Amino acid sequence: MSGIGAFLYATFIIIAWLVTIYTLNFFYLSYQSQHNIRHQKAMNKKLKPINDNSLPVITIQLPIYNEKYVAVRLIDAVCKIDYPKEKLQIQILDDSDDATSQMIRIIVDHYTFKGFDIMYLHRNKRSGYKAGALKAGMKIAKGEFISIFDADFIPPKWFLKKSIGHFSDPKVGLVQCRWGHLNENYSSLTEAQAISLDLHFLIEQKAKSLTHLFMNFNGTAGIWRASCINDAGGWHTSTIVEDLDLSYRAQLKGWKCLFLEDIIVDAELPVQINAAKRQQFRWAKGSMQVAMKLLIDVTLDRKIPIDTKIQAFIQLTRHIVHPLFLTQFIIFPMLLALDYKLYAVSWSPITVILIYIMMGPATYLYLIRKIWGDKWKGKARQYFYLIFFATGISVNNTVAVFEALFIGKNEFLRTPKFGVIKKGDNWKNKSYVLPFTKTTLLEIFFGLYGILAIFISIFSGNPIFVPILLLQTIGFIYIAYLSISHSSFNYNKSKKRIQSVSQQDLFLPNQSSEIVEKTSVELAERLNTKVYIKTIKITTNGKSIVEKSMKPRYYKLMLFGILSILAFGAAVAYYGYESTIYPLDKAVGYLSRAEAAQSPEAVADYIKPVKSLLPNDGNPVWAFPNSRTDFGLIQNELDAMLLRANSISSLELHSAAYNTGLADLHNSIKIIEYNLIEATPYLYVSFTNIVLSAIWIAIILFIFALMKRGREKFKEYENA
Repeated sequence: MSGIGAFLYATFIIIAWLVTIYTLNFFYLSYQSQHNIRHQKAMNKKLKPINDNSLPVITIQLPIYNEKYVAVRLIDAVCKIDYPKEKLQIQILDDSDDATSQMIRIIVDHYTFKGFDIMYLHRNKRSGYKAGALKAGMKIAKGEFISIFDADFIPPKWFLKKSIGHFSDPKVGLVQCRWGHLNENYSSLTEAQAISLDLHFLIEQKAKSLTHLFMNFNGTAGIWRASCINDAGGWHTSTIVEDLDLSYRAQLKGWKCLFLEDIIVDAELPVQINAAKRQQFRWAKGSMQVAMKLLIDVTLDRKIPIDTKIQAFIQLTRHIVHPLFLTQFIIFPMLLALDYKLYAVSWSPITVILIYIMMGPATYLYLIRKIWGDKWKGKARQYFYLIFFATGISVNNTVAVFEALFIGKNEFLRTPKFGVIKKGDNWKNKSYVLPFTKTTLLEIFFGLYGILAIFISIFSGNPIFVPILLLQTIGFIYIAYLSISHSSFNYNKSKKRIQSVSQQDLFLPNQSSEIVEKTSVELAERLNTKVYIKTIKITTNGKSIVEKSMKPRYYKLMLFGILSILAFGAAVAYYGYESTIYPLDKAVGYLSRAEAAQSPEAVADYIKPVKSLLPNDGNPVWAFPNSRTDFGLIQNELDAMLLRANSISSLELHSAAYNTGLADLHNSIKIIEYNLIEATPYLYVSFTNIVLSAIWIAIILFIFALMKRGREKFKEYENA
C-alpha cells in the first residue's frame, strides 16, 4: 500500500511543480508589463501623425454567422467610423443560414445607397469557418491594411485614425487593440470574464508587445498589414484559432506585433455559461492545435531568442494546466484517506497555505491595486468570482485539451450573443440559447468529489486544507449549477416567424422574398421603407403550430429530478462515508495512540474501541481477497492482543520481559494499522458502491436522454 501512496505523492508533487512554473511565468510577464517604460517611450516616438491626404486604403472585414441580435449594431458602428469613404472598403463576410442574412442585405443596401463601398459576401457552405470567410474576403480586398471585427464588437468612430499611425514602422504587421466590456456588470459570470480578459491584455499582451516575446492576435479589434498576412501564408483552416496561428507564423517571418493599451474597443461578453464554456473550449483546444503545428518550427528557428522560445512553449501549452489541476484534485483526498505522510514537520501545512495565498490571491490583488489604482476594489470583487469560474471551467477545458491531442475533429463552434447590455436585459427566451452538455456531468462529479474530499480532510485530522478544497468545490458546483439553470428549457415562445417581406415592398433590388424575423421588419421601418406584414399560419395535420403554446412543464420537472437525485447521491455518499469509512479511519487513529502508549493498560484501553468500530467479519477486497484485510482475522488478533496486554501487566514493571512484551505488542499493532490502511481504499469501490453508483449515473443519463428527445421534438416543431 505504501507503494501506491508513494506513487500518488510523487505524481502530486510533480504536478505541483509544473503548475508552479506556469504561475511564475505569469509573474514574470507582470514584471515585464510594469517595468518596460523605455520600450514604451521608444514605441511612442515612432508614432507619426497622419493627415487625411496620406491615409492608406483600409478594408474592414466583418465575419458573421447567425448573429441577428448584434449584426446590425456592428455594421452601424463601422459605417460611423471617421475615415474617408473613398479609402474605406467594408466586407460583410456572412455565412449565416437564418434571418441574419436578410437583415444584413437590408442594411447593406441602405449604406450602399448612402455611398459606402460596402460588399456583401455570402457563402452557402461554411468551409474553413471564420478562417475560410476571411480567406475568401482577402481575394477581393482593396486595402493595404485589413481591420477585423467580430459581430459582438462596437468600434469607436476614431478607431482607424488613432491606430493606423502605429504602422509607420514598416516591420509592424499587426496592431492589436484592447477589449472593453459593454455588459461587464451584468452578472458574476460577466465580471469574472471581464477581469480575466483585462489581466490578459494589461499583463500578458502588454509585456509581450514591449519585448521581443511572441504576441498573439485576439481575432478581432485589430489591424493587419495585408502584405504581412500574405507573407505569412494567409489564413489557415487547420486549427480553430486562426488568429493565434497566423500571428505566430507572421512573427516567425520576422514581423512585429504591437498591443495598444489606450485604444479600447467595447464588446459584449457571453451572458450564458454554456456560451462562455464554448468560447473557452475553442481557445483551449485551438492553442493545443497550434502548439502541435508550430512549436517545432519555433524551437528549431535559430533566429529566435531562447526566452522567446520558452514563452512560446508556455503560452501554447498553458491549457495543460487544467488536466494537471484535476489530476491533483483527485489525488489529494486519496493521500489523506491513505493517511500518507504528506509533511515531515507540523508547521508544513501552514507554509503550504501561505505559499498558496502569496502566489494566488495576494499577488493578484497587488497587481489589481497597481493597475486600477482607486478603482481596484470593484476589480478585486471580480477576481474572487474569477477564482470560482477558473476552477469550474477546468473540466470543460480539460475535455478541450484531450480533444485536441487525441481527436481529429476540427469544428468551429461560435459563441452566441444576444445583444445584452443592461442588467435587466433578458436573453433566456431568445434564439441561440445553448443546452448544457455531457461535460456538466463531469462538473457535477467533481463537485460531489470535492464535498467528499472536504469530509476526508476533516476526518483524517487535516482540517487546515478545508478552505482550499472548499473554494475549488464551490467552483465546480457554481459552473455545474449555471450550466443547468442557463440551459434552454423554456420553449414557451409562440413561434411567430411570420413576417413576409417582399422585394417590391422593401424597395430593395435583387432581394428574394422570404420569411424573416420581426427584427427585419423593424429594421425596414427604421430605414423608412414600406412594409406590408402578412400573418402566416403554419399548420400540420390540421393543427396550428404558431398558435400552440409550447409549455413543456416536464422540462422543469426533469431539472428538479436531476437536482433531487444529485442531492440524494450526496446524502448517500455522506452516510456511506460516515458509516463505513470513517469508523476505519477512527480505528486507525486509536491504533496510532495504542502504538505510542507506554503501558499495557493504556494499550488495552485504545484497542477496545477499535473492536467496536470494525466489522466482525467480511473482507472489503471482494475481487481478490487476502488474509491481511479479513476483518474476522483482525478481530481475532485484537482479542489476542488484549490477552497479551493483560499478561504483560502482571509482569514486573520495566523488567526485560515487560519491555520485550510491550515492544512486541507495539509491532503487532503497527501491522494491524497498516492492514486497515490497505483495506480503506477498497471500501470506496465496494461491490455495493459500484452498483449504486452505476444506477445513480444511469438515472441521470436517462433524464438527459429524455431531455434531449424532448428538445429534438420541439426543434421539429420550430423547423416546421
